[in-house]
Amino acid sequence: MREVLARTTGDRMGWFWLLGEPIAFIAFMVSLRTFLGRTREIIGAEFVPWLIVGLTGFFLVRNAIQRGMSAIQANQALFAYRQIKPVDPLLVRNAMEGLLQTIVLLILVGLAVLNGIDALPDAVPGVFVLWLSLWLLGLGCALVVSVVVRLVPDLERLVKMSMFPLLILSGVILPLQRFPPSILEYLLYNPIVHGLELLRSQYFEGYHMLAGVSLDYLWRWILVSLALGLALHARFERRLKAK
Repeated sequence: MREVLARTTGDRMGWFWLLGEPIAFIAFMVSLRTFLGRTREIIGAEFVPWLIVGLTGFFLVRNAIQRGMSAIQANQALFAYRQIKPVDPLLVRNAMEGLLQTIVLLILVGLAVLNGIDALPDAVPGVFVLWLSLWLLGLGCALVVSVVVRLVPDLERLVKMSMFPLLILSGVILPLQRFPPSILEYLLYNPIVHGLELLRSQYFEGYHMLAGVSLDYLWRWILVSLALGLALHARFERRLKAK
């Protein structure tokens, strides 16, 4: 409850930006696409729901990382209680972000349906599994990054700066199928690409998924990042608690 209140009421515009950010992105991309003449369509999916799924899926991972970086510092006072570990506030924040982004996704899909757009998922169980996978990927990355930026604070700014290029290179707003194969070979090292493409393939029955995408690769990233993050928290627990 403490984290939810801090997330939604700590800033007077907190609730607004939960929906305002993805809506602004969607409005801009739809306007740009209209201006360019709508010459290229997304194969097997309508553009607006394709964009909604990509944005909310990416924000699920991004917010987990960014909010996780500050979780330990923001909850230093709680570490006076011996039973509370540095990993605890991070887990709470990640669960909260997962819940909030799920609500945002449902609201955006509802708004699209009310506007006459077919935005309902074709395979709900598959969408749920891939949404959970992206949430776990965000948790694993947050566990690792929260320790790294605590030990080397200057890296926090670098992580934040990398989020916008990652937005472009993860296929969130532009289909990666349009990139040359020589570039795609390197973009496929990004696990978010695999998560979003797999999520879209479950959401849209006829979606033409990017070649080379693998669920095994995504889950190897999830398991390794979770194991490494928990190991780092256990190893540096005392330094993480220190002010």
